[in-house]
Amino acid sequence: GPPECPFCGEAAAAGRELEAHVMARHGHLLAPPGTGNGEQLYECPMCSLTCANVQILQEHVDLHLEEHSFSEGTDLELAQWLQTEEDKQQRSEEERQEREEFKKLQRQYGLDNSGGYKQQLLKNMEREVDRGRMQPFEYHKRKADMMESLAFGIDDGKTKTSGVIEALCKYYQNENKDVRRVWLSTSVDHFHSSLGDKGWGCGYRNFQMLLSSLLQNSSYDDCLRGIVLTPSIPKIQSMIEDAWKEGFDPHGASHFNNRLQGTKAWIGACEIYSLLTSLRIKCQIVDFHKPTGPMGTHPRLFEWILRYYSTDNEGSPKVVCTSRPPIYLQHQGHSRTVVGIEERKNRTLCLLLFDPGCPSQEMQKLLKQSSDGTSLKLLRKLVGSLKEKQYQIVAVDGVLTLEEKAARCHASRVFTSEKIP
Repeated sequence: GPPECPFCGEAAAAGRELEAHVMARHGHLLAPPGTGNGEQLYECPMCSLTCANVQILQEHVDLHLEEHSFSEGTDLELAQWLQTEEDKQQRSEEERQEREEFKKLQRQYGLDNSGGYKQQLLKNMEREVDRGRMQPFEYHKRKADMMESLAFGIDDGKTKTSGVIEALCKYYQNENKDVRRVWLSTSVDHFHSSLGDKGWGCGYRNFQMLLSSLLQNSSYDDCLRGIVLTPSIPKIQSMIEDAWKEGFDPHGASHFNNRLQGTKAWIGACEIYSLLTSLRIKCQIVDFHKPTGPMGTHPRLFEWILRYYSTDNEGSPKVVCTSRPPIYLQHQGHSRTVVGIEERKNRTLCLLLFDPGCPSQEMQKLLKQSSDGTSLKLLRKLVGSLKEKQYQIVAVDGVLTLEEKAARCHASRVFTSEKIP
């Protein structure tokens, strides 16, 4: 605090003001006190030191006052320095936390330069051998198969299950009394994640599912010329990079530093849209950006999918095997493929989903569907089962002309998806 008068305790703003205060208010106290033996001594009012004469006392008191003034200035400078250092330390800690969070996000979304599909597959196979779950000869065989698959850009088919849609069509025609009507996509192969893409490959696997359906539809032959077999994940990464080079979604491309190959980067609806459009496949993204029903549900999502499948199919039989391709369904952290929708006798809706996280062994149970339909639990999702904050879908609906493709490429530079209010 400010210096105080040693006589009355009154505070002064600065050292010189204290000196003036002492001389004006208490100067008489500086007079030499009588000692009774004729000697005159002078006592300092601040420290009680006895001085021989007034001049020495004055100089002594001046030193006290100068010390007060110096101390006041030094304390202020020290406080300012300490505050500056504290601010620096806080900024440094905030920057460190930001770097850690950024690195965590990079690891989470596969952008930490830790390698891609090939590196993860080899590492996981080596781990399987170390744990005794894979024989060395099998490791070398699978490694050779992987190298051949990557060289040709074709998926090895080891995670594929075919014929599920056909089995579902047969099942619904013969069984299931709870379903009033059901609409199914055209034939779709199921692909699940492997040792090479577990934890990040769902977007690529769902694209493989969608593409497997389009490859069986002659309407898309011209768009998919040159694509005979389902591409591998590294090949799909290369195809998305080619779409970016054409000018599609530069903002999204910059998020990945324009590179997917050799990474474990997650992809979503925008990358699927860019890839399909670059192939001249007409599609749209529809954003269900908030719940539209009680308890955080999305009934409008179900209603939109019902219209997608049932349009042009009114008045048809109980089981409708439509000409519609499946739908890519995205939410935070995962994506799946919609292959159909049920309308129950109580008028509720139920989606049928292929999940890349479901292994082939489980999917193959659907090929031998029991009469009670227990295996259908793998696919069925009622309205109450989809309660993420936001969903996006990519729905295919025809072929683009070259002019339409160019227009959509230009529009993607300022792209906004259709939002369902």
